Formats: sequence, C-alpha cells, structure tokens
Amino acid sequence: MSFKKNTVYFVGAGPGDVELITVKGARLLEKADRIIYAGSLVNPELFSFSTCEKYDSKGLHLDQIVELMEDGVRKKQLVVRLHTGDPSVYGAIKEQMDQLDKRNIQYEVVPGVSSAFAAAASLKKELTLPEISQTVIITRMAGRTPVPAGESIQSLASHKATMMIFLSVGMIDDVVKALVAGGMEKQTPVYVVQKASWDDELVIGGTLETISKLVERENISKTAMICVGRVFADKPAEYMSKLYDKSFSHGTRESSNE
Repeated sequence: MSFKKNTVYFVGAGPGDVELITVKGARLLEKADRIIYAGSLVNPELFSFSTCEKYDSKGLHLDQIVELMEDGVRKKQLVVRLHTGDPSVYGAIKEQMDQLDKRNIQYEVVPGVSSAFAAAASLKKELTLPEISQTVIITRMAGRTPVPAGESIQSLASHKATMMIFLSVGMIDDVVKALVAGGMEKQTPVYVVQKASWDDELVIGGTLETISKLVERENISKTAMICVGRVFADKPAEYMSKLYDKSFSHGTRESSNE
C-alpha cells in the first residue's frame, strides 16, 4: 500500500515496546517527512525507523499542533501525528480532526495496541471469562477533566465487570473508595501495571483492600493502568468457553461426545 502526501496520518505507537507498533505504523514512520509525537510517552526507539523532521507536542497547544500539520501538508509532506497506545482511547484526536476538517486537510487513522491490552498481556490474564465477566469497561476517574453524569467510577462499579482504569493511579485512594461504594467487594483482585510493555515495567497486585498502600509504597503516580475485577484472580477458570468444548457444535465444527 502506498501512502499519500498532503495527508496527516494519526498513528497509534502502541504501549511502549517498539515491536508492538503495527507494521503499517512502522512503515509510516519510515516514510514520513514530518512526525509530531506525544512527548515522553512515546518510546524514542521508534524513531530508528525515521530520519525526518520531528516535533515534540508535549509543550504545544491545539492550535500550534494543527499549524505544524497544516504547514507540513502545505509543503506536500507525508505528516504523521504519533499518539501513544491506540489514538481512539483518550487520544484527544477528535478535536484535531475537527480542525483539519475546517482546513479541508485529508487525514487517516492507523490503530495501535492499547496499554489496556498490553497490561492484560503482561499479567497473562483474559479480560473476559465465561460466567465471570463478559464486559470490559475502559474508563478514568474524574479529575480536572470531569466525566459525564452516570459514568462515575462508583456507578460503573455496580456492574462488577472487568475494569481497566486509565489516568487515575495518582488518585488511587479515591478510586478504591468509589469502587467499594459501587458494590465491589474489598477482596476483589486488583493489579496496577506501570509502563506496560516497557523495559522498566512495574507490576503490583493485591485487592481493593490492599492496593492503595502498595501503590504508595512503590511511589506510582502516573503512566499506570489499574486493572480491577474477578478475572484477575489467580486461580483456574471455573467455567470453560463453549468455543472449544467438544460437545458444543458451531458453524465450523460438529459436536463430539467421545
């Protein structure tokens, strides 16, 4: 597939491990004329793919970021806007795309591996288990940026589904209080994964009753995923999936009672 000049590509860099960027994302970094990247959260080793112009956006506001994109497009460059993880999750890309729409600038989005899934991989856990949890809630604690009515941690906790909580480890005490107030038991398993998939990844595990002190002891205040739910229990699955059950027929396999 060829890439277009005069176009902005929003690319998910993945969670940190340079090998977890997609093949398409890596090819774009290699061919880009200009990369605008999300500061220290992007692994600098990714830039071994590229020798082009690079701009760190961590100190820039929206207008400045869009101006860099527009300038690149005006110069007929292939522009990459490099986001961490997957750009559709807390990536703030909608406001950037809206500005590009106003300027009639073409853009495409290339997905990436979210840190939520990198954390699950590090833990060697499945986020959905039969009869335990079939729903994954991706959310964050209200802070300087509020959350919509009805989407508080306490409200979402009432479902007792698997929860992957972003951008909230610095408020771990409040997170725990909200989860318990929402109906989760104090013995519910919790893991905190800091910098999932990076070389200096840190994993701590406990329960809602113990996790706050563990986080405080390790001095974790940012770049960490809070993983909550019964799927994180360290025990064999109580119920088996029907997918590989020999007595269960589906479109590509007949049941067997042998």
